[in-house]
Amino acid sequence: MYTIQYIALVIIGGLMIYVFLKFRDQKLELSDLITWELFFIVLLIISLAPVRISTEIQKILGLRRGLDALFASMIGLAYLLLFKLYLDIDRIEREITELTREVGIKLKEIEDMVKRKP
Repeated sequence: MYTIQYIALVIIGGLMIYVFLKFRDQKLELSDLITWELFFIVLLIISLAPVRISTEIQKILGLRRGLDALFASMIGLAYLLLFKLYLDIDRIEREITELTREVGIKLKEIEDMVKRKP
């Protein structure tokens, strides 16, 4: 094993613990915990056998070098995470819009009730 693999294992292990602690403090949902832990497990597996895995990915994608295959697959994975982030932001924007409408309607009802009272 190379030194960079040991460094990667330590960093990934630290990130897995950090995500778990965020979940334990209720700052992360269960689905996010599972997603991130699966992502870190994939990175852990890749860091344990990078040459073998990159060679297999290279054969599947038809690229010349294993490192290129690893980069291509990681870029694809980054785009998937970016898409998930986009969907989460979009959902939150809709929830804020809905909540703002409900608050506006309730506020208008309260103002109308106050005006009716002599």
